[in-house]
Amino acid sequence: MPATGRIMHKSTESMRRVLLLVACLGVTGALMAQPITKSTYNSMLQVAEEKLEAKDYYNALDYYERAYEEKENRDLLPMIAELSLKVRDYAKARRTYANVFRRADEGEYEEMRYNYGLACKGYERYDEAIEQFQLFIESSNDETMKDLARNQITGAEMAKAFDSQRSDDLPEPDRISRKVNQAFSEYSPAYSRSGNLYFSTFPSEEVIIVETEGCEGCYSMIYKSNVDEDGDFEDPSELPPTINRPGYHTSGVSFDREGTTMYYTQAELQGNTVKSSRIYASLGGEDDWDAGNELIGVNGEWVAMHPAPGELFGSKVLFFVSDMDGGEGGLDIYYATYKSEGVYGDPVNLGPKINTPADEVTPFYFDGTLYYSSDGHPGLGGQDIFYTVWNGSFWSEPKNMGAGFNSAQDDQYFRLDNEGYKGFFTSNRPGGTSVYSRTCCDDIYGFEIEKIEADLIVGVFDDQKKVIKGSTVDLKVRAASMTRTIDQQTNNDGNRFDFMLDLEETYQVIASKEGYYPDTALIATVGLKESRTFEQRFYLKPLPPPEPTEPTEPEGPLYDTVTIEQAIVLENILYDFNDDKILPAAESDLQVILELLYEYPEMVIEMGSHTDVRGDDDYNQNLAQRRAESARTWLLERDIDPNRIQARGYGEEVPQTVSERIAGQYDFLAVGDVLTEEFINNLETEEQQEAAHQINRRTEFKIVEGPTSITIQRTRLLKKDGEEGADASNKPKPDPRVHPLSSLYGRTTPELNGLPLMVFEDRTHDFGNMERGDVRSQVFKFTNEGDGPLKISVVSACDCTTTDYPTKAIAPGESGQIKVTFDSTDKEENEIIDVDIILEQSDPDGTPIIEKLRYKYNLIQ
Repeated sequence: MPATGRIMHKSTESMRRVLLLVACLGVTGALMAQPITKSTYNSMLQVAEEKLEAKDYYNALDYYERAYEEKENRDLLPMIAELSLKVRDYAKARRTYANVFRRADEGEYEEMRYNYGLACKGYERYDEAIEQFQLFIESSNDETMKDLARNQITGAEMAKAFDSQRSDDLPEPDRISRKVNQAFSEYSPAYSRSGNLYFSTFPSEEVIIVETEGCEGCYSMIYKSNVDEDGDFEDPSELPPTINRPGYHTSGVSFDREGTTMYYTQAELQGNTVKSSRIYASLGGEDDWDAGNELIGVNGEWVAMHPAPGELFGSKVLFFVSDMDGGEGGLDIYYATYKSEGVYGDPVNLGPKINTPADEVTPFYFDGTLYYSSDGHPGLGGQDIFYTVWNGSFWSEPKNMGAGFNSAQDDQYFRLDNEGYKGFFTSNRPGGTSVYSRTCCDDIYGFEIEKIEADLIVGVFDDQKKVIKGSTVDLKVRAASMTRTIDQQTNNDGNRFDFMLDLEETYQVIASKEGYYPDTALIATVGLKESRTFEQRFYLKPLPPPEPTEPTEPEGPLYDTVTIEQAIVLENILYDFNDDKILPAAESDLQVILELLYEYPEMVIEMGSHTDVRGDDDYNQNLAQRRAESARTWLLERDIDPNRIQARGYGEEVPQTVSERIAGQYDFLAVGDVLTEEFINNLETEEQQEAAHQINRRTEFKIVEGPTSITIQRTRLLKKDGEEGADASNKPKPDPRVHPLSSLYGRTTPELNGLPLMVFEDRTHDFGNMERGDVRSQVFKFTNEGDGPLKISVVSACDCTTTDYPTKAIAPGESGQIKVTFDSTDKEENEIIDVDIILEQSDPDGTPIIEKLRYKYNLIQ
C-alpha cells in the first residue's frame, strides 16, 4: 500500500519509491534482519537512520522500536507508524498513528492522515478510515492526493456495502497447498501450458540474517510445482541458474498462449525498494527452458516488470509495468507491439482510464480482457484487482472484481488457465502463514469458476403431437443480417436432436420434413449467468394433399421450371382492400420463397405487388409499393440478406393476364384475357367483377439474378383450400400498432392481451456516409403500449455494434430508450444491420418476443 516520505512526502513522485517488493515482486520482501548485538539508545537510533536511508524498512523499523523501548521518546512514534504501514503491519500502524494524533498539537502531522486512513482501511476499520481521509482532504493542498483520498473513501464505502450484503454467491478462493505457500511471500503464480504452477519466493523458511553482501537465500527465485494425477501440487523445485541468475531477484513469470515463451523479471533492490528491473524472455517449454535474453524495446532507463503477453489491433503485444517518465504517476501499465523475436516497438501508456496517479501493477490479458491491480481506483483495500474489456478500439471503464477476489489488504497477480475456468491470485489477507505480522506476507490463492455451458434439445412432432421420424433440423448462427449453418442433423430413427451451443450467440433453429411446413425458432445464449439446457419442440403442420392430376399427365408431383425474369404469382398472398398487411394465409407462399432462397443462396428475387384499377393512380402505386415491402420485410425477418430481395410496386399498370390455371378456376375467364378496367367493367355480374379485381391484387416473385432457372413443385404455390383471401371481412384484423420488425406482427389485439407492446418512435436509422473507423450512435425511443410489463432479456447484434438498454422492467405506459453505437473499423462494404431485442416475455405460442431495430450506412472508400 502506498506510503509517503521520511514522515511523508507530499508529491506523487515519491509513491514510486515506497512500494517495497509489492511493486517489484508483487508482495512484501524478505525479512532481512541484522545480527542482534547489545546497543545503546544512540547507536540504535543511528543504525535505524542508516537503514532508513538504505530503504531497508524492516530493519529500520526494528531499530526504531528498540530505541523507543529504551527511552519511550514519542518523537519516534510517527516514524514507527509510517514504517509499520510500509511493511503492511496494519494493526500496529493503526495503533501507532492513533498514539501520534492523541498527543499531537492542533494541525500537527495533518499530512500523515492519508496514511493513517490506509492503515485503518487495511485493518478493516472503514468508518475510521473514511474519517481520516476526510480530514486529510480538508487540510491538504495537493489536489492529486485529495483525488486519491476521495477514491479511498469510495472504496471504503464499497467495502462496507459488501460487508452488509455477504452472500453465498461470493467467490471463496482457498490458499493452495502448504507445499507452495510457506512462511515467506509467494507471488507471480502462472499456469504453464501443461497446467503446472510456476511462482516466485525466497528460498528460506526463516528470517534471513544479513551478515554480508550476497547472503545465501537473500534473492527471490522462480520455482515450479508439478500437478499430479489427483490435482495436488508436488514439492516445488527451483529453475536453473540460467533463469534464476545469482545476485538478482527473479520473479514476475508469465507465458504466451502456446506455452513456448516464458517472460520474467530480474531486479536489483536497494533495501526493500526497486533499484533496477528488466524483462527477459526464455524459449522452450516445461523442463527445457533456454537461458533468458533481455527484451529490446520494453527495457530502458526505467523500471520494467510484470510482463504479460496479449493482443491488440490484431497484433501480439506485451503488457508490462514501468515508472518511466510521461506516465500518469506512480507505476503505470504499458504495452509494446511485437516486432520480431525478442524485439518490441516503443512502449505505449494505456492512458488515464486504466492508469492513475497511484500504482497499477500485475497485468494479465485473457481473450480481450485485461486484469490488473490498482490502489488508485476505488477499492476495498490497498491493491484491488480490476478488469477492463477491449472492444477493438478502446478499453471499457475498469470494474472492481469485488469481495472474495479483493479484501481489505493487497490482492494482486490475477491469473487464469488456458480455458479461463481456474486461476490464482496473491493476497496478504489474514489467515496466511507469515514470519512477521498477520498481513506481512502474501500467499497464493486458487479459485475455480463454474463453467457455463449451453446445449439444445429439439423434438419434432406433428400438429397432433405425434413423433415425426426422418425430420431434419438445421442450426444456424445469426450475425448481422446474415445466417450461417453450423450443424444439420437428420434422425431417421426418432425425433430427438442434440446440439452444443456456444455462449454469446443467437441461433436460428429450423425443423423440416418432406410433406410438412417447416418451422423455425430463435435461441439466444447471450448473457447466460449459469449453465442451461434449452428445449425446443416443433409441431409441424402437414402440407395439403396434392391436387388430382389430369389422366394424361404422369403420376406423382408435377414440377414447373421457373426461368429468370419469369413472374410467378403467389396465389395465397392476397390483401384486404386498401390495406398492405400480410394476411396469415400468405405465410405458406412466403415460406416457400424462404425455402427457395435457402436452396439457391446466389438467387436474387424481385417481390412485385399489383393493385386493382380502383382508386387514384398515385395512391395505387404507393399502396403496391407498401405491399411489396411488407412481403420483403417478412422474409428479412427470417434473416435473408436484404441485398437478395428487391421490392417493387407496379400499382395498376400491369393488369393480370389469365393463365390456364386461372381460367380453370373461373369459368367466366378464358386463357389470354387481360384484366383491364374496361374488360372488368364489361363482366356480367358484380361478383365476377370483384373476383377479377381480386386476381389483379396480387404479389409475384421473379428471379432477377443468380440461377437462370429453378425447379419447383407446382402444388407448393397453389391456393390453399378454405382461404378466401382479401375480402374475408369476418376475420379478426391484426393489431395495427405492431410493427413488421416485431415477432408479434400479424397478431390480433385479443392475442396481445397481457403482453408488452414495444412501440418505437422510429425503428430504423441511416447513419449516412461514413469513413472506415468512424463511430456513430443513435438513440431509439420506445413506449410500452401493451398491458403487461416489458423487460429486456438481452440485446444482440454484430461485433461492430454495442448497445445500452434499460435492465429494469418498463411498466405499461412507461417509456425507455436503447442507445446503439456502431463502429465501422472492421467494415469493408455497405450493410444493413439488425439489432435483436429479446424480451423475457413470450408470445402466445411460448416463443420469446423479439423486436428488431435496423440501421444502415454508406461506407466511403
